[in-house]
Amino acid sequence: MAESSSQTKCRKRKIMDETHAFSHGSSSLLSEDQLLCSICLDVFTDPVTTPCGHNFCNSCLTQCWDKSQHCLCPLCNQKFTKRPKLKINITLREVADHFKKKRGSEKSEVLCDACSGEKLKALKSCLDCGLSFCKTHLEPHSHVPKLKKHKLVNPVENLEDYICQKHERALELFCRDDQTCVCQFCTEGDHKNHNTVPIEEESRERKTQLVKTQTDVQQMIQDRLKKIKEIHHSVKLRKRRTEKEKADSVEIFTALIRSIERSQADLVEVMEEKQKAAEMQAEGLIKELEQEISVLKRRDTELEQLSHTEEHLHLLQIYSSICSPPHTKNWTEISINTDVSEDTVRTALSQLQQTLNEKLNKTLDDKLKETVSKELKRIQQYAVDVTLDPDTANSYLILSADGKQVRDGDERHNLPDTPQRFKGRPCVLGKQSFLSAKFYYEVQVRGKTEWYIGVSTESINRKEEITLRPQFGFWTVGLSNKNEYRAYAGPSVPLTLREKVEVVGVFVDYEEGLVSFYDVKSRSHIYSFTGQSFTEKLYPFLSPCLNNGGKNSAPLIISPVFKSE
Repeated sequence: MAESSSQTKCRKRKIMDETHAFSHGSSSLLSEDQLLCSICLDVFTDPVTTPCGHNFCNSCLTQCWDKSQHCLCPLCNQKFTKRPKLKINITLREVADHFKKKRGSEKSEVLCDACSGEKLKALKSCLDCGLSFCKTHLEPHSHVPKLKKHKLVNPVENLEDYICQKHERALELFCRDDQTCVCQFCTEGDHKNHNTVPIEEESRERKTQLVKTQTDVQQMIQDRLKKIKEIHHSVKLRKRRTEKEKADSVEIFTALIRSIERSQADLVEVMEEKQKAAEMQAEGLIKELEQEISVLKRRDTELEQLSHTEEHLHLLQIYSSICSPPHTKNWTEISINTDVSEDTVRTALSQLQQTLNEKLNKTLDDKLKETVSKELKRIQQYAVDVTLDPDTANSYLILSADGKQVRDGDERHNLPDTPQRFKGRPCVLGKQSFLSAKFYYEVQVRGKTEWYIGVSTESINRKEEITLRPQFGFWTVGLSNKNEYRAYAGPSVPLTLREKVEVVGVFVDYEEGLVSFYDVKSRSHIYSFTGQSFTEKLYPFLSPCLNNGGKNSAPLIISPVFKSE
């Protein structure tokens, strides 16, 4: 809802009152620190406000953005995708102007030395007369020939500081040999043959130097603000990775616990099966024993009856058969084992430990492989079409017509030695450059005994023997001596890989400062450079290394990326 005319007047009046109060020294309003531009460190001149709410001098912020590729707030480093249109903050400008006037009025005024009554404000100070004059008393200096030669300066209080104490003449010259101000008579005495220049000239040079120093200081401020941003970014990146690692570890140990529980269940099942088998064995044995008991009872009954019989003939006829023992099993050595020996326990525990270790390793490997596979699937979405730039290739290298393959040719080709071309190590860059983006590409290294792959900056040294380290603009991994893999992090880091790498995947997240390498075939992670700070274009970097008498003749091949489904 639009405010009424009376409301508008009241609001304007309130602003005017607050501004007036500030100009008269109100301590409850803005302080001097709040009116200082963080770029020039002086009170605002035509202040403008950025979208993030910070204030700067219009000229300071404009010059800062003109010198940078990105539009960042110099105070909080917030990045603006489109350069904001700046408008003068009128209210803040009025407050700053009032402060300047207040500060200027507080300076003590230089009064005329010639006024006899009420002394007027001095217009100029005369170094020859050693006095300060108001407009009226300064008049003779404009038409009296002798006075016209006097040295006039803006009013100053301590005139003796501007006059040579030895010759009582104006200090008009600067002796560069002794770094002091001198008068004309001094150049005929103690400072004879010294390098002297007019004070104005030395002052101009000193001011130029001050401007340069101020520029250097401002650059130091920007460098430190940038470093603060990098530190915040590194902490943020580290926190993000820690959270991911925590989540992954929880998932892995959850799977491990499940595996242990399954192993425990399997062991319990085996024990229960053995118990069941023992029970079944016991049941069978008891049945046999009961059957034999029945047979023996019948025999006992028959023997009891025969022992009382009077049929002598019948007794003699069956005596041999009935007195022989019935057919039964020898039960002396037969028993159910109820004890578990120490060896049996040790064997069972050893088998359980071996099973758990195997399951643990398999669980960890499977989980890690699954995690890396998902990560590789995600980053493969950033695949770019890379072709090699022949203008950067070392003169010993041979590139394919399509710019997808490179190998060492053993012989130097007659190529122009352009600034872009590598002269020392057999290297080549991709044609494509990347700034503030994510990208991914793959290189086939099958059949090679030595190679280096990664990314580099545009400003790398291409004419001398290069050192593969991040501080020199290289982020690479490589193979040497057939099976020695290393990440060249400065110092280099030995890498232990389970399989011989055939295809290397290279992923770069420019904003996150991340360069990662993957074994595409085994879907495993090789190495990552983290927390890096990129400030210029990045290029794919390849070195097939020397042919080595045909032992390393296979080319490096930029492969098409088959994105996982």
